This record gives sequence, C-alpha cells and structure tokens, in this order.
Amino acid sequence: MSGLSGPVAHWVLAISFHLPVNSCKCLHEEIHKNLLRTSLGGAGGLRTHLKITDSAGHILYSKKDASKGKLAFTTEDHDMFEVCFESNRTGRIPDQLLILDMKHGVEAKNYKEMAKVEKLRPLEVELRRLEELSGSIVNDSAYMKKPEEEMFLYFSIFSLSCLIGLVFCLHCFFKAKKLTES
Repeated sequence: MSGLSGPVAHWVLAISFHLPVNSCKCLHEEIHKNLLRTSLGGAGGLRTHLKITDSAGHILYSKKDASKGKLAFTTEDHDMFEVCFESNRTGRIPDQLLILDMKHGVEAKNYKEMAKVEKLRPLEVELRRLEELSGSIVNDSAYMKKPEEEMFLYFSIFSLSCLIGLVFCLHCFFKAKKLTES
C-alpha cells in the first residue's frame, strides 16, 4: 500500500480530463513573475497537439504529437497563460485521458536535486523550502494589496466627486429658496 502512495499522491494534485477526438480544450493559468513547470501525462499512448500562449498571443511552447513530458519556462511578467490541447485523430478512437500537472514558483523547484548539489541535510532542505514558501506568500499578499490600494484610490476620488456635486446642488437649492445670500 505504501508503495503506491507516492505515485498516486503525485497525480492526485494534477488535473485530468478526457479529450474527445477532433476537439480542443484550453486551460488558463494566471502566473506572477516566476517559473512554470508543466508535466503532461497521457493514458493509452495517444498523442495530442500541445500549445502554450500568453495573453498577447505569443506562442511560448508548441509540440505536435505530445504524449508525455515535462517543460519549463520563465515568465517575464505577471500574465495569463493558456494551455491548449488539440486532438486531430480520425476513426473510432476513444476519448483520450490527459493528466496535466502545472506547478509554478516554489512548487516547481526540485529540492531533492538541490539537496544533492548543495549537500544539504533533510532538515536544511525543509527549512529552505519553508523559507521560500513564506517569501512567496509575502510576495503574493503584496501583489494582492496593490489592486486593493488602486481600487480604494478610485473609490475615494468618486466619493469626493459625489460630495462636491452634492454641496453644489444644495447651494443651488438654498439659493433658489432664498435661504442663503450668495
């Protein structure tokens, strides 16, 4: 039972879906300035066309007849990425099961390899992972704070404009009722 827990736990975190013959399915992922690693696993040895594009339409990765593999690329800026799978098979082929494991940032780093290269003990590796994870959380919260501050600024300007308009309307109303002299 414990021999299966490693491979099963790995694929539990992945996205799996069926791709019908002659169809296209796309997934969107919003990523900060980071590293993205994608793993593609298919069942039955069938092949599909894989294409990754950014929000500007630039093709970052394209591979025909992809069945399995890993790819990695570094994003230059915060962006929305689209991962598309297309099946152009003909005949009576059953739907293809695709398994996609997208990781970015701290999740994408290979800490086992880092431990070997830097000759770190397991505790040191775990501390390094936790340190980078906490840094990632701080960066994400700072990123989320920026739009909130911008939204608050625009709401404040809108509220101030409404108050100035209300004062002007009240001034005109009181002037029409001859309650004020100016």
